[in-house]
Amino acid sequence: MLKFLLEKEFKQIFRNPFMPRMILFMPVMMLAIMPWAANQEIKGIKLSIVDSDHSTYSERLTNKIVASGYFILENVSSSTGEALKSVESGHADIILEITPEFERNLKKNGIANIMISANAVNGTKGGIGTAYLGSIINDFSKNLTAEAGINTKASTINVIPNNKYNTHLDYKVFMIPALAVMLLTMLTGFLPALNIVGEKEAGTIEQINVTPVKRITFILGKLIPYWVIGFIVISICFILAALIYGLYPEGNIFTVYLYASVYILVVSGMGLVISNYSDTMQQAMFIIFFFMLVLILLSGLFTPISSMPDWAQMITKVNPLSYFMQVMRSVYLKGSGILDLLPQFFALCGFAVAMNTWAVLSYKKRS
Repeated sequence: MLKFLLEKEFKQIFRNPFMPRMILFMPVMMLAIMPWAANQEIKGIKLSIVDSDHSTYSERLTNKIVASGYFILENVSSSTGEALKSVESGHADIILEITPEFERNLKKNGIANIMISANAVNGTKGGIGTAYLGSIINDFSKNLTAEAGINTKASTINVIPNNKYNTHLDYKVFMIPALAVMLLTMLTGFLPALNIVGEKEAGTIEQINVTPVKRITFILGKLIPYWVIGFIVISICFILAALIYGLYPEGNIFTVYLYASVYILVVSGMGLVISNYSDTMQQAMFIIFFFMLVLILLSGLFTPISSMPDWAQMITKVNPLSYFMQVMRSVYLKGSGILDLLPQFFALCGFAVAMNTWAVLSYKKRS
């Protein structure tokens, strides 16, 4: 009986001209565009400078900041009030105010004041832009100290960064495994959610309800096709990550497939539960969209889970997406194996059993 149900499901999938195209083109579009668009590297920060010194040092500092590539010099204002107007109008993000006698104080006392004012409406941009500017100014100060022939080795602490797992701090390396998880979640979650309710609207579900098909067989017939689709989607993501970005998993790729095989059952089971309780496709779409949005935002995709408030961290413990997100990033970036990720495996297995048991029990046959 299961064989004929699977045959029916695959025929329905391939008869729909939209679904095969979405399965193929959605990963291509998402992985080709999203890593560049969802980039948290801050560049092109608009800078307004108030130079009250007009000295050689202030000119050198300005040139060094612009040459860094992170800042765009919008204007050199004559007063702080004028610079503030450029921030209010959106023409500047940060104001750098060089105080009078900046060069003289540096040469005479070795100390000079500089004021940085940032537009903190976008807190991330303001904070990171201020940090970049502070780093450039500190480097400028070290250059002046070296030119003056002052030996600061005795009192200087040299920091040598060693960036593990992402040597060049490339944000795309961090995002691509997570985007693959998001794609897998959306495709294997949305499609099953629309499946049973679609048959309800078409009236074909009644033909199955009058057959002796058991509920567990019926749910398996719905799950397995999307399980196969999930493997196709994750394989496309692996190929695109390698071809476009040259990104290969540091660990064993079959570890990802093992965890993906369980995770697909979790998400597809959730989709079937929603489909069982929905009466129309519109209702199912609204419900699955709500849950997907919450799962994605609380998965650690864009913000670290450790940075969330305690109540949000508690919610992530019952979020299967966060566990598979950890698996993908650990295998891709750190080379973790199954033994390193056993807690995530047991958690996903628990979610899979719970969701699919619920899907079987919530499906009501009506004759």
